[in-house]
Amino acid sequence: MMNAYDALMAHQRQTEALAQVAGRLAWDQETVMPRGAAEQRAEESAALQAVLHARRSDPRLGEWLAAVDEGALDAEARANLRLIRRSFERVSRVPEALATALARLTSRAQGQWAEARGNEDVAAFVPVLEEIVALKREKGAALADGGDVYDALLDDYEPEAKAAELQAMFDALRPRLVALREAALAEAPPAGVTGTFDEQAQMKLARKLARVFGYDMTRGRIDKAVHPFSSGSFNDVRITTRTSPTDPFNCLYSTIHETGHACYEQNIDQAHGFTPLGQGVSMGVHESQSRIYENQLGRSRAFTGWLYSEMRDAFGDFGIADEDAFYRAVNRLHNGFIRTEADEVQYNLHVMLRFDLERQMIAGELAVSDLEEAWNARFEADFGFAVDRPSNGCLQDVHWSVGLFGYFPTYSLGNVYAGCLHAALRAALPDLDLHLARGDLAPATDWLRDNVQRHGGLYRPREVIEKATGGEVSEAPLLDYVEAKFGAIYGL
Repeated sequence: MMNAYDALMAHQRQTEALAQVAGRLAWDQETVMPRGAAEQRAEESAALQAVLHARRSDPRLGEWLAAVDEGALDAEARANLRLIRRSFERVSRVPEALATALARLTSRAQGQWAEARGNEDVAAFVPVLEEIVALKREKGAALADGGDVYDALLDDYEPEAKAAELQAMFDALRPRLVALREAALAEAPPAGVTGTFDEQAQMKLARKLARVFGYDMTRGRIDKAVHPFSSGSFNDVRITTRTSPTDPFNCLYSTIHETGHACYEQNIDQAHGFTPLGQGVSMGVHESQSRIYENQLGRSRAFTGWLYSEMRDAFGDFGIADEDAFYRAVNRLHNGFIRTEADEVQYNLHVMLRFDLERQMIAGELAVSDLEEAWNARFEADFGFAVDRPSNGCLQDVHWSVGLFGYFPTYSLGNVYAGCLHAALRAALPDLDLHLARGDLAPATDWLRDNVQRHGGLYRPREVIEKATGGEVSEAPLLDYVEAKFGAIYGL
């Protein structure tokens, strides 16, 4: 007969496999599913979520957890036990009917959001978003058990993080980022790219970049979607990107960003497959990988020198005279509405806006019907110009339509983590730029694989970063990096 731990893990492996199937359904919905299948997919997703909820809250889990002799387990087994216990306790607080209703609603809402976004019609999306917010409040209250509802939702994406701690971090980031933005935007901007860029050629170069950054195409694929994302783990990890005929950087850097997510999943120790350790430990740590791939590596002077040559081969003359001008173009500060297209200096300001608004919606301090007005007023106050249309405003992100309340702050936390990791990476690899200038990312990505990615869920989120860097998490390395980089570009 199996002992309690073996029985627990046998049950968990099947649960993890079913969760991968649910993820594949979501990937399909965002990429190739026929539009007319939306209602059917909502029922399919709800049915699968009901099965997953039942498995994750199965009373036998509590019996097995109580029966396991932790003293007889190694570190990996104890980590599995910690994560299963955490999941069991959280899922058991959420009624199955609520979990199923959320799955059905958010599956349907994705299509409604996309249609409303395409039609620039906020009013068409407000009713379903009101339903989502109500259900997320209900879920958060069940999870919080008398505590802070938003913190309980945040814990889904960044375990053990608290909104108040993140607010303090963001308050420390904001003044120096705003001062840097204002100083840089007061200077003459670098020239940008001009002309049109064949979209098939963009996708060809995007696939090459993914491979250069270590993405294993035998265990993944790249498709197009409205909103770029990464999906899956273990040996089936898929990414999407998007193209614009006048903005090749949108495609190329979205691809590098999602490759960071995908490589994290692909590089987790294979022994952790179909266990709680077999996926990224948190969205903040996940975002640290996508952001360091995209920015500190992908937008570095050394790597952009190599990319300039690749761009010339793919597109011919595109209005940039040399590698130095290309580096400045890639890192050009620009006023814009879209978070995913924002430069490194302004990106976190976009995240802070969303963090504040979603906290207000969950707290009941902001009615969903007032979201557009609140977004537009806050955006103009923060960025100095007015939102021109909803797709550039409160309808631009998919997150709220799929119920991801508590997700947005992990983007900025990931940037902070990336700043810490980049400082440690540079200290460990003093000749890194020589490799980047040749398009050789292996030294950097190998370091990240060995120090961050391979662990999966073995350690707690901040513990992963602190073990990799040998120091405490701080926003200082990120701020020092952006001030030095953009100060040099803009002669500040």
